[in-house]
Amino acid sequence: MVGSVICFSIMDICVKWLDYYPVGQVLFLRFFIGFIPIFFIIPKDKIFSFYKTSRPGLHAFRAITGALAIIALFLGLRELPLADVVSLTFGGPIFVTIASIFFLSERVGIKRWSAVFLGFLGMLLIVQPAFIDVNYYYITPIVFCIFFACVAISVRSLSKTEANYTIAFYFTLLCSLLGLATIFFSDWIMPTLIDFVLFFVLGLCGSVANLLLTQSYRLAEASLVTPIKYLSLVFAIIFGYFIWSEIPKILTLLGASFVIASSLIIFIRENKLKKQIVAPRT
Repeated sequence: MVGSVICFSIMDICVKWLDYYPVGQVLFLRFFIGFIPIFFIIPKDKIFSFYKTSRPGLHAFRAITGALAIIALFLGLRELPLADVVSLTFGGPIFVTIASIFFLSERVGIKRWSAVFLGFLGMLLIVQPAFIDVNYYYITPIVFCIFFACVAISVRSLSKTEANYTIAFYFTLLCSLLGLATIFFSDWIMPTLIDFVLFFVLGLCGSVANLLLTQSYRLAEASLVTPIKYLSLVFAIIFGYFIWSEIPKILTLLGASFVIASSLIIFIRENKLKKQIVAPRT
């Protein structure tokens, strides 16, 4: 989990640093390079059949909603303080809880409803500059959380019949194609050598982060490893300050604490109910 947090943090820094490239180009290179780690987890006896699936429609839905979530995240990282974006992405489980009611007919008790309310309160505190300075980009991390909920619900369904490497392969393939399609609508830029290295790091870190995240939940109790995930806020504050001179506001930190508390309550409750845990940004 610590490795996953570090990789996600490095990915965020690269995205923010490469803000002069079209979003579609960043999306394409993130996933095209992200193919590399995936092929290392495919079993040798499945090398010629790992791509077979009976649920192409759900794979497409997961990829499209995942791509939209990541585009929203990339836009937020470009235009907002790093700590604000990372704090808001912690709200993913809040929207998953709400989506599970409508799409999976799950019953949600008072504890998780209280967590949802607490999380929304925290998000309002974080996005308060949107109301004061009319900064509409604060909507983008929330859009990420909404589409993330769609991703989480589809992954819960896919994981019942599909292997992890199959899910990862189709998600990476379709997101790469969606990113590549934007070459007809925007002026792509030939990366410099330094920028290409950053893109390479971006793609590898994004893919490895998800693999490490999945492995952490496979090897340890969710209640043990989930709190480690919130170290990413510490990294966001440190990197945001030293690279972009961003100083988080008191309301941002207070709101982040509410969102983190909300997510932890939801995770602990799901762990007790023995439900499949879907962590933010998978």
